[in-house]
Amino acid sequence: MLVGNYVQPLTAEEVVDFEGSFGRLAGAVSTVLLGKSEVVRRALTALFAGGHLLIEDVPGVGKTTLARAIAATVEGRWRRIQFTPDLLPADVTGVTIFNQAKQVFEFHPGPVFANVVLADEINRASPKTQSALLEVMEERHVTVDGNRYAVPQPFLVVATQNPVEMDGTYRLPEAQLDRFLMKLSVGYPEADAELEVMRGAAMRSPDRLTPVLSVANVARLAALTERVTVHDGIYDYIRRIAAATRRHTDIRLGLSPRGCVALARAARAYALAGGRAYAVPEDVKTLAESVCAHRLLLAPDAALRGRDATEVMGEILAEVAVPTPEAALR
Repeated sequence: MLVGNYVQPLTAEEVVDFEGSFGRLAGAVSTVLLGKSEVVRRALTALFAGGHLLIEDVPGVGKTTLARAIAATVEGRWRRIQFTPDLLPADVTGVTIFNQAKQVFEFHPGPVFANVVLADEINRASPKTQSALLEVMEERHVTVDGNRYAVPQPFLVVATQNPVEMDGTYRLPEAQLDRFLMKLSVGYPEADAELEVMRGAAMRSPDRLTPVLSVANVARLAALTERVTVHDGIYDYIRRIAAATRRHTDIRLGLSPRGCVALARAARAYALAGGRAYAVPEDVKTLAESVCAHRLLLAPDAALRGRDATEVMGEILAEVAVPTPEAALR
């Protein structure tokens, strides 16, 4: 509860409730995405932090499976949009149609009106169609013919894209990348997990999952993350990371204030998932690459040398001093 500038501290029961619910959700998703527990935890952190998720990886490693599993374990409305070059903005947001019987214009909602929206292969749609998601991802409503229509809450966009196939694709603009709280890569599974996938692939479909939490409970638990304590030492650590990205010679566009806020939000949710009512520097350092790297724009000469933002972000995290326990609790 927020009264004035005072935030009511979390109780031990609320921390246990969040940690247990998060664990059940992560356990259910992990039954179909084997050997990727940390990827699952970060994806669910984005859900409870109120952000959106971009999953970029090669075909066949489980990008869509992860997105569908999250949608299946949350008891709410979910829709899948298969992005293609001929997809129009109205196919995403909806359209106003004249009803001749009633002699009025009626709004027909598009697939974006759901709690979890799976935007599959988002980079295959034109920039005009991609931009149809900008407003709803940031403000949780769409504007059609001058009228605003709110989407259901909670609202999560899980987008996937293939980084190696460039034919018929369009690069996501920086403004849209900045709307995603995190960018994750699933990666290839470990040997044991891959063998297990081959043995029982048919039994590990997201369609077999049952809901673990209702959308009302997701919203209630997400509200708890706003009451996680973040001391000034942690905020200063985030600020120093952002400052380092802005002055790095290989980066043309560093971390924005919105990126700093996103990192703090993610750290709150990640801390609470770990059973703590307060954030620690390790929460920030663990999530920094996933939250920040896709927001950075490399300098042209760095890109020509084959550098990537994740690599540069890793160097920055190694250079920026982690606050001591005393400084972190100031």
